[in-house]
Amino acid sequence: MESFMSPGLVLSLIFVVIGILIIAKGLVIIRQSEVMVIERLGSFHRVLESGVNIIVPFVERPRAITMIRYRKMGEDYHAVTTDEIRIDRRETVMDFPGQPVVTTDNVTVTINGALYYQIIDPRRAIYEVANMSQAVEVLAKTTLRSVVGKMELDKLFESRAEVNSAIQAEMEEAASKWGVKLTRVEVQDINMPEEVEEAMRLQMAAERKRRATVTEAEGEKTAAIAMAQGQRESAILNAEGDKQSAILRAQGEQESIKLVLNALGDTEENKRTVVGYLLGQSYIKVLPNMAKDGERVFVPYESSALLGSMGMFREMAGNPEDVVRQSLRKDGLRDGLVAGAGGA
Repeated sequence: MESFMSPGLVLSLIFVVIGILIIAKGLVIIRQSEVMVIERLGSFHRVLESGVNIIVPFVERPRAITMIRYRKMGEDYHAVTTDEIRIDRRETVMDFPGQPVVTTDNVTVTINGALYYQIIDPRRAIYEVANMSQAVEVLAKTTLRSVVGKMELDKLFESRAEVNSAIQAEMEEAASKWGVKLTRVEVQDINMPEEVEEAMRLQMAAERKRRATVTEAEGEKTAAIAMAQGQRESAILNAEGDKQSAILRAQGEQESIKLVLNALGDTEENKRTVVGYLLGQSYIKVLPNMAKDGERVFVPYESSALLGSMGMFREMAGNPEDVVRQSLRKDGLRDGLVAGAGGA
């Protein structure tokens, strides 16, 4: 039996197939954090955001963006160039190979940096620059040479944060025209020639030795100052002690003289007698020390008179200390008698 299909049915089937193809070609699903730039007849039309989108096949088509990424194979970096129609708006890192840079003190170093950027405006990233990733890479390299070329080698190692900030500040204006936001720039490695590295190692060892010597000298200086201060304070305290001892000794002798004079009577003759006795005692205390210094001892002429005064004093009144004790004993006994009489 011959199958028969009318021309209308065939035409309908053709339209259905074409519709399915149009839907299949025109249905575009964009994932989160991705966008797609759509051109209509060769000119920019719109930007597709995440979700389900419909485009007109053969009239509208996505515009691809050229991206360069580096893959590290062993010690070498290999550039991989791809054309991507889906533009990733997440933060991306570009780890480009090390670049030779000359510092102000004419030292050539190789600096390996990493660049973190984010595509903010996909339209500018495609239409304002021919190859956005290559442009950002070249700008980072030239800015790195410019910033590092103004610094000395020692300053470069001490100021990595300043270098990163300076590179980012100089690149920010140019990158913003391309719809790219630079989040941060990092200097990863700084490689120097072997002779420069050896010289820096020797310099560092000499600097550490110098610091150790200075620290040791400062310690000795501090110890000497502390010892001198201790000796000074000790001498002051000893002098204060001698002073107080002399004052107390003088006060004791004064009280002793007063007691002796009170016991003997406050007359000029008794005063001379007591003073002579005290001076004689001083001579007697000094004589043993004088005898230790040599075989012969020279006694002043006045000492015989003083010793005679002491003998006369003993003949007249006995030992001054005994006289004082007897006087005090009599006074105490008299006070006791008076008190007893009053109580009676």
